[in-house]
Amino acid sequence: MSMTTPPGWYPDPGTPVLERWWDGTAWTGHTRAAGQPAVPPSPPTVPLGPVAPRPRGRGPVVAVAAAAAVLVTALVAGVIVLNGDDGEPAAAATPSGGAAMTASPVRSAAPAPPPTPSDDPNLLVDQLNGITLPVLPGWEKAESRIDGLPTMQTKDTYDCPGDAGAFCHHAWVNTRTPTRTDLRTAEALAKHDIADAADAAFGDDAVGRRRYGGIVSHREVKSGSVVVAGRTGYLVRWSVRTGAGPGGQVQSLAFPSSVGSESMVIIRFAFDAGKGAPPLTVLDRITSGIRALGGQESGGVGSSVAAPTP
Repeated sequence: MSMTTPPGWYPDPGTPVLERWWDGTAWTGHTRAAGQPAVPPSPPTVPLGPVAPRPRGRGPVVAVAAAAAVLVTALVAGVIVLNGDDGEPAAAATPSGGAAMTASPVRSAAPAPPPTPSDDPNLLVDQLNGITLPVLPGWEKAESRIDGLPTMQTKDTYDCPGDAGAFCHHAWVNTRTPTRTDLRTAEALAKHDIADAADAAFGDDAVGRRRYGGIVSHREVKSGSVVVAGRTGYLVRWSVRTGAGPGGQVQSLAFPSSVGSESMVIIRFAFDAGKGAPPLTVLDRITSGIRALGGQESGGVGSSVAAPTP
């Protein structure tokens, strides 16, 4: 939002050693040397109509009185013209024939910085890979993690079935950039990552606790191509049976980023199968809600997915 500069003396746009009167909407023809006290310019004389004939014998007195009346009236009119209710000079007419001014002393209030996607509690932002994920009702962003990966998780927690001294979330999702791999296709990368994703979700945690009693077995329940944020990717989903608790499902989703060198992005999903866990339709809902940061998407259904690396 911007606000117009109030009337006053300001540096002349064309002659820096002078100040020119700004009437609130335009430059006027009044100038003065820079640095003088801020006194408004004198108003123009206001004509009061024809003057009545002077009576004989009282010429000097009547003339003085008439002049005084004209002066008082002009001063009152000048006060009305130059002062508003707040005591500031009001707008005066711009004299004709003055030099053309190309600038005006408009002071704009500094606009507040627009909110960034990272500030939105309804979006999980991966700045590095240029994507956002929807944070659904009942979910929250994990503000602090040892690995520093953008992560969201269900708000509700429960005692981990394999370690009562730890707390488990019913589901979590995080994003990452794969490192130390020569795999160049989404399919090959997702198939390679799923075992690590399962261990991260239901195996030993970062401090060596077996929160679910370890993984006993797994089976693939879904795999195939999928369009993510306008890019063609690939997902692999496992159903995992654990040593303690009901187990759950884990998914690796890989697709090329829409920024930089279009390096691969991996999103891992982990949903337990216990009471209070979100339905698997939520997993698909999050996948379909992934967007390119800034709303610019490319690729899509027509983008080809290369054959898996041998």
